[in-house]
Amino acid sequence: LVEALVGADADTGTVEQFRTLLRNGDLDERTVDVEVPPSNASSKGVLSTGGNGELHAGMQELVIKVDQIFGSKGKGGGRMEKRRMTVKEARPILEEMEYDKSLSPDTLARDALVSAEQDGIVVIDEIDKIVSSNDHRHGADASSEGVQRDLLPIVEGTVVNTKYGNVDTSHILFICSGAFHSTKPSDMLAELQGRLPIRVELQGLTKRDLFRILTEPDYNMIRQQQELLRSEGIDLHFEEDAVDAIAQVAFEVNRTMDNIGARRLHTIVEKILEELSFDAPDWARDERRRLREEKGERPEVVRFTVDKAYVEAKVRHLLETSDVSKFIL
Repeated sequence: LVEALVGADADTGTVEQFRTLLRNGDLDERTVDVEVPPSNASSKGVLSTGGNGELHAGMQELVIKVDQIFGSKGKGGGRMEKRRMTVKEARPILEEMEYDKSLSPDTLARDALVSAEQDGIVVIDEIDKIVSSNDHRHGADASSEGVQRDLLPIVEGTVVNTKYGNVDTSHILFICSGAFHSTKPSDMLAELQGRLPIRVELQGLTKRDLFRILTEPDYNMIRQQQELLRSEGIDLHFEEDAVDAIAQVAFEVNRTMDNIGARRLHTIVEKILEELSFDAPDWARDERRRLREEKGERPEVVRFTVDKAYVEAKVRHLLETSDVSKFIL
């Protein structure tokens, strides 16, 4: 890129000065002519960004990768064509070309096979869905046992043929998980149980766990809802006692009803914000009008605060327990 910007005959001082500007991003909008692998006319017609027929960097990179998959080198050797684009668009394309020069596909495939065989981990979730009780093995339940028998040789250790080569599963770590509400791990085939010797039982999420799920991840559920409503001109604010109340409600509902873990938080947060989500444009417009008439303010974004009382008012019915004794004879 530096050579394309200053030319091949530039002195060392000029080259270093432009290299510094390039690294700082000050030349991102500068236009340069760079040599890239040619793309056929059909690709250019489909992926062009406008009347000039030039491609964005992401699209050009896609064309390069597609050409590599179908072996374009055999159709024209290492032919290159000059394209005019900005430095920002050219940078990822040239980086990809340099990566391809320094990496060998055969070496990558060979190293990947070794890593998969020696350090691979396979997680099989919802394995309880292919386990049936010993008392009910008929129909679809009988076929679930067949799935277990198909999994058995893979877990025990076998050679699996892939497009990159054969993979021996003998040293791969298999982790299976499931809720086992209606069945037990002991209902699995004895041979499969023997290949899964370590059994761990997880405890249900506590109120503290649910509170951390709501607050600690960078893109937690609270922030997701805030960003969604910000697009409607609403600054959604959750007070700490409101988040604590949400965690408490989720914990209580999980304890008294089906324990579905952190998925319960989605249900509760959606229930709390259901009315606001549907009425967000109208509420924001009315709130702006009120602020303009009462205080003379003209904010682009208006605040909506969720406190503990608001949470309890929206989800109170979830905590109501019905008296079932009247149905017992």
